[in-house]
Amino acid sequence: MKGVMKPRSLIVLLLSRLLPSFGFLALPQSNPLRSPTRIHANPSSTLSFFSPSKINLFLRILSKRPDGFHELASLFQTLDFGDTLHLTPHDKPMDLLECSTKGVPTDGSNLVLRALKLMREKTGSRRHFHVILEKNVPAQAGLGGGSGNAATAMWAANSLLEDPAPLHQLVEWSAEIGSDVSFFLSRGTAYCTGRGEILAEGSALPAARLLILKPKIGLSTPAVFRALDLKGCSKVDPDRFVNDLEDPAFTVLPELGELKDEFARVAKSKRVMMSGSGTSLFCILEEGQGLDDVRRVFGKRDNLTLVEAKFLNREEGVWFQAPQP
Repeated sequence: MKGVMKPRSLIVLLLSRLLPSFGFLALPQSNPLRSPTRIHANPSSTLSFFSPSKINLFLRILSKRPDGFHELASLFQTLDFGDTLHLTPHDKPMDLLECSTKGVPTDGSNLVLRALKLMREKTGSRRHFHVILEKNVPAQAGLGGGSGNAATAMWAANSLLEDPAPLHQLVEWSAEIGSDVSFFLSRGTAYCTGRGEILAEGSALPAARLLILKPKIGLSTPAVFRALDLKGCSKVDPDRFVNDLEDPAFTVLPELGELKDEFARVAKSKRVMMSGSGTSLFCILEEGQGLDDVRRVFGKRDNLTLVEAKFLNREEGVWFQAPQP
């Protein structure tokens, strides 16, 4: 796959072809992650943190690794559609998690609690937290909701503990929780390789609006990868929206492929793609493109959720800010 493993040149190539209406994106020569600004919080206070979702502007599967995972190359972008975490330090000998959505596990399998446990293991802190998770991002959507929650919990705990770890350490530690967690500690636009944990951070993309269409039915990532035929993956540099997981996802769930075709037809757009391993589909809107037809056709279907979102990035040393109503 020529050029795929050259992240900086690939991002420039992608944006010059994929998003021509946005113009050329100039990338900095060096833009390392730095430690966040300190937040000296009262130990008894509650702090709230927005937890963004993400889309993959392209997703290429390169090979299967000896450890059973797949080598990928993807351009990730955070969105202003997300969850909110409220963290309060407490003196109880365990973390407590409450969630606004029924069915979300609140035991040790939840990535938020795994992230807090990891922070104690790495920093030596004995601090535990009461966490309230206001959940909006659906599971099995390809939007990184759980991974974003884990990264947000790591940043929040670090802030409430008065920053015992610099950001580069949080990024390194986060790979122990999940492949996508590291990305959410970037500033919002990054080319990711390896399992998704190796970051090459880029400048923020020009502002863009998009629509996300999420069917109630979900897909497990392992099921999609089991249906993946590496020989069927694209072999050329990306000059259009490409997600190598679409074909296996549509094999497992044919109605998702049919929904993508309908979405593209109603939205009158060629910029429709599945995010991650699905089942969310997204469409980046052209300037002046209307939403009336999409809302009319999809907005009232009981088995679908339609979300309007924008690209979201954060400033150096500051966490992602929740969108204003």
